[in-house]
Amino acid sequence: MNTARQTHHPLISLGKQLFKRKSAFWGLLIIAMAYLLVILGYSIIPDTTPNANDGAVEIAQKPPLFRVQLLKVHKNLPPQKSGFLERLYWGEESSYLIIPLSRPPQIKGDSVYYQPYPGQKTEAKLLLACVKALYTGDRNFSGFPAAKRFHISKDSIQYINAQQQGQSITREALIREFWQHNLEERMYVLGTDKSGRDVFSRLLFGTRISLGIGFIAVFIALLIGISLGAIAGYFGGLLDALIMWLMTVNWSIPTIMMVMVISVIFHSHGIWVIFLAVGLTMWVEIARVVRGQFISLKQQAFIEATHALGLSDWRIIYHHILPNTLPALIVISTSNFATAILIEAGLSFLDLGVAPPMPSWGGMVSEGYQLLLSQNSWHLIVFPAACICTLVLAFNLLGNGLRDAFDPQNP
Repeated sequence: MNTARQTHHPLISLGKQLFKRKSAFWGLLIIAMAYLLVILGYSIIPDTTPNANDGAVEIAQKPPLFRVQLLKVHKNLPPQKSGFLERLYWGEESSYLIIPLSRPPQIKGDSVYYQPYPGQKTEAKLLLACVKALYTGDRNFSGFPAAKRFHISKDSIQYINAQQQGQSITREALIREFWQHNLEERMYVLGTDKSGRDVFSRLLFGTRISLGIGFIAVFIALLIGISLGAIAGYFGGLLDALIMWLMTVNWSIPTIMMVMVISVIFHSHGIWVIFLAVGLTMWVEIARVVRGQFISLKQQAFIEATHALGLSDWRIIYHHILPNTLPALIVISTSNFATAILIEAGLSFLDLGVAPPMPSWGGMVSEGYQLLLSQNSWHLIVFPAACICTLVLAFNLLGNGLRDAFDPQNP
């Protein structure tokens, strides 16, 4: 008995229907992988700085699989400690400035000699300043000259660190720490952008922008569309006419205009403006579907029975009619996800999306388009455009599969 009940469970039946439709199954798999990337956060993003914003203009617009050696110079700032979840989802500021090198550096005396990429001119930096975070304020410390925050003797070095504490280290230990922590061989799998930032890291970060805007925008659209569509379809009359008029007016407002209006009203140009704008332009289609479903279902015999039992209108709406509209809502929500991703990409392309330096796929395509005729710029358009197309296609394939799976006329 239990086995038979599980076999005919609606979710199991739906899963079997999707598995039969290979295109829908692959769409679901791609979407699941995209959400997994979002959940894993910075644990899989090579550039762990906020917004994947660590770059050097010396290596701008480099092609995929570009390799370079980096000299990491310690910033003169106290170490910033952040929690696990904060590092996982928001990143952590790097303690180093990166300098691309043409050849390996050399240590002579108390300095590091290096050739910045791509030139041949040799420059020098104090070895201690590369390895340690030094105090740069105006406070005077006993035992140190007024103009200096370190003292170098034959075998040891005394210095004031960024926390205003006196420290000492031997020259051998300083050199060993330099070779261990201040040199890095880095490969940019998908190349670099115009600011020398890792394109692969920014694409991974952009996944959360596209999926986040899709999720929240669809949630807003569902909240408004279901509420107004249910009221219009169930009560009819003047309320129906008023809501239909509101739908018509809202449908005539372009998304770009909606973004501008919300930005002006709230004096803001942030990511939440995109959430609102996209959500407020997609609820009409949901409301029309819900309204049509309610008009059809409220005439069924089981709904007339609920009236005979004396149930309230709101109980009938939310407990008896609305659950029967879920298949249509699931299908349209999946399609709206793809629409929201395209709208966000279009707004970001027009510089109306998320504010830099936060990466989004549409913004990356726009940046690549501006550099289209320059050298090594093809990857700045191809990779983010491929991500947009793949994710939109995945949602459309899943939507088509769900529509067929919910259709009782299909086997």
